This record gives sequence, structure tokens and C-alpha cells, in this order.
Amino acid sequence: MVTPTTALKAESKNLDFYYSNGHKALKGINMPLYENKITALIGPSGCGKSTYLRCFNRMHDLYPGNKYDGEIIMHPDNTNVLADGVDAIEVRMRISMVFQKPNPFPKSIYENVAYGLRVRGESNKRVIDDKVEEALKGGAIWNEVKDRLHDLAFNLSGGQQQRLCIARALATNPEIMLFDEPTSALDPIATANIEELMSELRNKLTILVVTHNMQQAARVSDYTAYMYLGELIEYGDTDSIFTRPTRKETEDYITGKFG
Repeated sequence: MVTPTTALKAESKNLDFYYSNGHKALKGINMPLYENKITALIGPSGCGKSTYLRCFNRMHDLYPGNKYDGEIIMHPDNTNVLADGVDAIEVRMRISMVFQKPNPFPKSIYENVAYGLRVRGESNKRVIDDKVEEALKGGAIWNEVKDRLHDLAFNLSGGQQQRLCIARALATNPEIMLFDEPTSALDPIATANIEELMSELRNKLTILVVTHNMQQAARVSDYTAYMYLGELIEYGDTDSIFTRPTRKETEDYITGKFG
């Protein structure tokens, strides 16, 4: 349940999104993101979950012809991250992303994490060293890599690579972290490690996660949103969504009758 002390971190307002071929993938999405909480996006494939997620850090800008309508407001400064004149690179520093498959750069473990700091113009080696260590600890992988920081990141296991990508995302001190099915390519042990890490990260930042795994959504999230055909069908605290959904479409999806 949302309490009066639950602070709003971001919200989408009347958000529409059109792909370059004219397809309207999102239709008037109004949804809050609460500070230091995990919000899960669920729904069948092709319903707009990942499309919605990628609006937050303007990943769609990378492909010409895509178009946003509406707003995504960051609090407390009331910045609309979709507004003209707002630097998409700066948005991605505030709102970082972890993808479905681990995607380390073809660089050393150290340089993967230092990359965002260098993009921001940081050149002081001591500052970078400290930030890299802090981020690797935040990604729960420091103890496994501290003696091999200059090894190629590709030498890590899949689960380690994903935690390295989380550490890389943490290095720029983001306020929101986006996870797009972050465990779908991982084994059960690595999945449990990532879920535990997400729960710990909630103390530092706000998380929006796309998942096809109903059990995962129930385990890790505070709030859940059910999407279908580009629309937000139902949103609420996770316990209510999974035990007392108000919409039959939500109940049918959660119980496996649909989707």
C-alpha cells in the first residue's frame, strides 16, 4: 500500500510512443515510480513492457523516426526527461539500464566500470579507483574480481558478467535503475544472486524491472504493473495484484489462463 511517506521518484504522464513505422506501441501510460521501491512490469510478449522501460533513459533516441508523446517527470526537480533540450546522455547517467543478456564491453573488468566515469570527464585515477571499487562492491562482485581487475570481462561467468554490468551501471550514481529481464539468460543460482542484489540496491535507488517470471515479480517487487497491447491495465502494490487483482484480465494472466 502506498503510504503518505512514500516519495514519488518519477512518473509517466499520458505517455504514447510510436515506432518509426508508425506503430503506436504505448497508449497513454500514467504510472508512478516510488523512491527506493522495486516496480515490476508484467504482461505477455509484445505488450509494450520493454518499450516503456526504454523510454525512461531514451534508448529509443538511438533509432531515427521513433517518437514520444507525453512526459516522464523526474522528482524532486520536476525534469521532463523527454523534453527538447534535455541531454539524453545525462538522462542515462541518472537512469541506468541492465539488459536481458550480459553485455560487458570488450575491455578489462576495471575499464568496464570506469567507462561511464570517463565519459563524464573524470580523469583523476584515485577517484576512478575508488569509484570502481565502490561500484564492484555495490554489484556484489568485488571479492570475486579484486585480484583480476585487468582481466578481460569476457572471462567471467554469465552470472558474474551480469553483476559486472550492474556495477558498471552503478558507477555513475544513478537515481533509477532499469532491468530488462535481467535473469532470463541465467541459471537458478545466478538468478537468486541477482534477485538478492536487487533487493539490496533498493536501499540506494529506485528500480523498474521487466520480467516474464510471475514468481520473480512476486518475490522482488513492491509494486506491479500489468500491461497488455500497449496499455496499462492494472497497477498496485504487489501483494494486492497477485492476491486480489481488480481486473479480470490481470487475474487471467497471473493464473495462467491467458498469455
